[in-house]
Amino acid sequence: MRPNVIVVFTDQQRWDTVGPLTPNLDRMARQGTHATVALTPQPVCAPARAALQTGRYPTTTGVHRNGRVLPPEERTLAHHFGAAGYATGYIGKWHLGGSEPVPADQRGGYQSWLAANALEHTSDAYRTVVFDEANDPVMLPGYRSDALVDAAIRFVADHHDEPFYLFVSFLEPHHQNEVDNYPAPDGYEERYQGTWMPPDLAALGGTAHQHMGGYLGQVKRLDEGLGRLLDALRSMDLLDDTIVAYTSDHGNHFKTRNGEYKRSCHDASLRVPLALRGPGFDGGGAISRPVSTIDLPPTLLEAAGLPVPAEMQGRSFLPLVRDPRASWPDEVFFQVSESEVGRGIRTSRWKYYAVAEDAHPWDDPSADRYREQALYDLENDPHELVNLAGLPSHTGVAAELRQRLVGRIAAAEGAEPVIEPAAELPAKPQAMTDPEVRLRGPKPVRFGHQRE
Repeated sequence: MRPNVIVVFTDQQRWDTVGPLTPNLDRMARQGTHATVALTPQPVCAPARAALQTGRYPTTTGVHRNGRVLPPEERTLAHHFGAAGYATGYIGKWHLGGSEPVPADQRGGYQSWLAANALEHTSDAYRTVVFDEANDPVMLPGYRSDALVDAAIRFVADHHDEPFYLFVSFLEPHHQNEVDNYPAPDGYEERYQGTWMPPDLAALGGTAHQHMGGYLGQVKRLDEGLGRLLDALRSMDLLDDTIVAYTSDHGNHFKTRNGEYKRSCHDASLRVPLALRGPGFDGGGAISRPVSTIDLPPTLLEAAGLPVPAEMQGRSFLPLVRDPRASWPDEVFFQVSESEVGRGIRTSRWKYYAVAEDAHPWDDPSADRYREQALYDLENDPHELVNLAGLPSHTGVAAELRQRLVGRIAAAEGAEPVIEPAAELPAKPQAMTDPEVRLRGPKPVRFGHQRE
């Protein structure tokens, strides 16, 4: 019997929110399979979603930025599961249509539909409005993420006697656009304000000190919703027969790397949670090698026993679940749009990134010439605070990564660009300790108003 499949998809959730704050997701990651270094192929809403639906890069589908419609000829997970006899459903934020509500031919082949193209504009924290198959508005009661979990449980109950594939797309922990705030359920922001700050945000500032309580409160409620969904599956005797995947479209750097929350080359923007449970994934342990969420569609199809279409550019990581030593690329490739036209790779140790200086970040999906902009040593600088691009000490590393990036661009986009090295910077001087201080120790510190 083929397994059911549910994708739980959040919006703008950092990878490092998995842990004590999220006991249900943490348990799922420990008992199932946890991709500990998972990156989005594009840290922008619509491109990331197009890639996750199709297993193809944003420049391939044409959805290289927000405001682009997923072409109707693109085959999504709904098409593949539907052709195999699955009931397919979509709940929540879509962001791949051209209008609100979303026309039937722009819904990616999903049969059951309870969604809004831009949920952030049709709803707020306690007023969730989506549209059904007839494009009639439906108001769902409760806090927004709870309302979508309730709808997901109803879908499962309605289709429990047939194989189903369900995609549940939350807005949380994304900000509410018109007020630039993170509205958590009543009492949750107060619970988490001032409790924890990721090291990169503690070093760089931004708006995290203002927003982290609401953000973490939203994450906590999402995790409680995940627990309710898993409980519902258990109560209907479906838990052991259902693959549940949890991930996000991109992270959140809280206006530290640019003037908003994503669209940068940093792990705070690119890295997302990714955990799976159910048939094929239980007991899989931790995958420590970098993977991309573009790899999730072929992984789910293979785990369900369905063929992986040749046009998918992602690669199933199910072999890594079975054998951590399985053949796998050494790097993840990613694209950046809207803030700049950027291309990069991320290995276990290095982040290498280049930008097309003459390209228009909104209109141009790609370029034929890029300039090296960032190089981070993630082993020694995990929070990406020291950019090594242009330093003579790292020209050899940069040259090797540059060629690897050129190869990944050519494979994904069909054209081999030129990447120019960063302008050489003067070598950083070594900090020297005064030998006199080292021998005799530092001068004692005097407190108060002492006279010499």
